[in-house]
Amino acid sequence: TPTALMVGTGRGAELGILIRNGDVPEQAAHLKAVGIDKTGTLTTGMPEVQAIIPFETTEEELLAIASGAEGKSEHPLARAVVGYAEKRGITSATTEKFVSESGRGVQVTDEKGRVILVGNRDYLSLHGVIIPEELDKKADELTTTGVTMIYVARHGIPFGAIGIADILRDSAHAAVLALHSMDLEVVMVTGDSARTAEGIGAQAGIHTIRSGVLPQEKADEVRSIRHEQGGTVAFVGDGINDAPALAEADIGIAVGSGTDIAIESADIVLMKNDLRYVAAAIQLSRTMMGRVKLNLFWAFAYNAILIPVAAGILYPFFGIIFRPELGALAMALSSVTIVSLSLLLRNYTPPVLRSDKTDSH
Repeated sequence: TPTALMVGTGRGAELGILIRNGDVPEQAAHLKAVGIDKTGTLTTGMPEVQAIIPFETTEEELLAIASGAEGKSEHPLARAVVGYAEKRGITSATTEKFVSESGRGVQVTDEKGRVILVGNRDYLSLHGVIIPEELDKKADELTTTGVTMIYVARHGIPFGAIGIADILRDSAHAAVLALHSMDLEVVMVTGDSARTAEGIGAQAGIHTIRSGVLPQEKADEVRSIRHEQGGTVAFVGDGINDAPALAEADIGIAVGSGTDIAIESADIVLMKNDLRYVAAAIQLSRTMMGRVKLNLFWAFAYNAILIPVAAGILYPFFGIIFRPELGALAMALSSVTIVSLSLLLRNYTPPVLRSDKTDSH
């Protein structure tokens, strides 16, 4: 068992798959579902502004207000708004009293003391802002394509919406296909609205989607998936918000470009931003477990066959005595067989990577 795990872990490291927990191969053998975070994991994590829908104002004023409110936020969507405003040479509005509600939006106050809200539809509704039907209809049309909409309001009056899209990773669809081929349920977990999530899910080939999940609720979603699937669950993420879910999952898989806290919470760390390595990590882990079982089979097989012979079971019938030197040779051959089977893992390449010439042997 240690030999197979050691060689398999070393091979994983060569491929850029760091297995940090010795229980991973056993857990992978019973894996039923894989939960995947959307932003920064399924997608590149570098969203860009795709549409601006001003409402009874200009695009410039809408962007100035939005970028002023989002200036102190570290959220990828906020960075996209601020960056887009800078590209267009728009000066951000002066704001103060920044308050952020994770997964929903931000609230600030402008120089005249007016409250500015920037966030999703629910966040504005929670603060009593009524989204006009005309604005809501235009925004809904965009969400079906996978665009995330953030709404802007000042002093309770809606000012418009900004559509932001995060590009799906090139490897996402191939990774999902590989996971499905392994009879694993793939679940996308995101804080986006249902329609936006469905748009991204359709592009990636994911049919089971948990949308509107706040960061603090992700660990609960992992428990829910485990209960529904009746087996072990893996979770793939990259951000600070994913750390509780990575720790809760039976196998936490962190993308190498993720935050330190996500990496520390994970059982497997992927050094490449290629989602095919999620499937590769599971395939490698299952192969390691299969090799452990094969090693145990041969260890027991040698003993089950040769101990009765050494005890003289064949002597009354054939006069065969198992000489001591032959017993020593059999012991050596047993060890050589098992070590050789383990060493074969050194040349193993997970099936999902075999089409990649840089990783194939």
